[in-house]
Amino acid sequence: MRLAPLAAALAASFLGSTAPAADAPASAPIVLHCPHLIDTEAGKLLGESSVVVEGQRIKEVRGGRADIAGATLIELKDQTCLPGLIDSHTHLTDETSPTKYGEQFRLNPADYAIRSVVYARRTLLAGFTTVRNVGDHDYDSVALRNAINAGIVPGPRIFTAGVAIGSTGGHADPTDGYRHDLEGDPNARQGIINSPEDAWKAVRQHYKEGADLIKIMPSGGVLDESASVDNAQLTLEEIKALVAAAHDYGFTVAAHAHGAEAIRRAVLGGVDSIEHGTFMSDEDMKLMKARGTWYVPTIIAGKYVGEMADKPGYYPPQVAAKARQVGPIIQATAGKAYQAGVRIAFGTDAAVYPHGMNAKEFEYMVAAGMPPMFAIQAATTHAAQLLRHDKELGSLAPGKLADVVAVPGDPLADITVLQKVSFVMKDGKVYKVDGRPAPGAD
Repeated sequence: MRLAPLAAALAASFLGSTAPAADAPASAPIVLHCPHLIDTEAGKLLGESSVVVEGQRIKEVRGGRADIAGATLIELKDQTCLPGLIDSHTHLTDETSPTKYGEQFRLNPADYAIRSVVYARRTLLAGFTTVRNVGDHDYDSVALRNAINAGIVPGPRIFTAGVAIGSTGGHADPTDGYRHDLEGDPNARQGIINSPEDAWKAVRQHYKEGADLIKIMPSGGVLDESASVDNAQLTLEEIKALVAAAHDYGFTVAAHAHGAEAIRRAVLGGVDSIEHGTFMSDEDMKLMKARGTWYVPTIIAGKYVGEMADKPGYYPPQVAAKARQVGPIIQATAGKAYQAGVRIAFGTDAAVYPHGMNAKEFEYMVAAGMPPMFAIQAATTHAAQLLRHDKELGSLAPGKLADVVAVPGDPLADITVLQKVSFVMKDGKVYKVDGRPAPGAD
């Protein structure tokens, strides 16, 4: 990769500096020379290509080499270029740990916010330039999103749901497992609802707090301290109210749902995506296909919790039991959903496993029977459609945001190379080159 004498320019790019480097004016275009390029819209691997970037956007994608006077040339030798990856299911303000359940009584919102800066940078350097953050502690991911957008800290582009919405004692209730004098009675302001009226209040509170979408919890889950992973926890009327309120405010709705009945209710209620979908039935799949509901499998999360459940003391006993129940199933469900023609977008449940391992999901998707190109499209064109930002994200095309990553080798021949991202550009700024953070990153 030809970098010298570009170190100063790349450092300025990484840091978001508005001052041009002496040897590369800020207005100078950047040309990425790619030996191979994945056209995610056409589903094809192209040969030698050049991506011409001006400012934050792609100006042109040419076959062969592009020689442009005054442009900064970055040679991506022996690499394949593709659009910046999109993880549709993350939790950037938290991360798995055997001490997590005790830390909730000792850590303050500021602690989670500061840690999220580390997780965000790790995610970006792994090649994920955009994420959908579907749940946090106290709208702390809104602050993280704003800091990234302002260029204060590096990280992926974030679309955040703020706190998840669920019912008393359900998967979204942050006080599950607390002793009586601490549990209180969380209400719609904290995302806990028990009626359609509460649903409208909760969504409107999210609008007030600056959320980008809504995340609901119509079924039990693995990591909370309640007993069931799959019981239905929101009524159809509550879900319909949540969706109606959300759509009024221009929000999409992501539904965490493991159980078949919860999935059925969520789809009938009009949600935009089902997350996890562990016990999805054939009838659920038919309904989702008919209604165009997206599915975000998060196979890596199931695998990881299943493994950790066998480590003594990692989870509380009731959590470990649920993890063993879910862990072996999600991958098979994802494979069946693919065969059934359900629309699938890439998502991992990052935080359930350590941040930065997101691309392991590709390997699991392919093992479930999805072709490598389909898995890549799930994390690019499909995820961009789910976000309703496919005009700016998801493919390398003129006018789109200049989010570009590169990997050594051919991911269509070896999907695991996506776990070795060697180059990262987001919004026309270089964050990683030659497998290392760009100058000025540390």
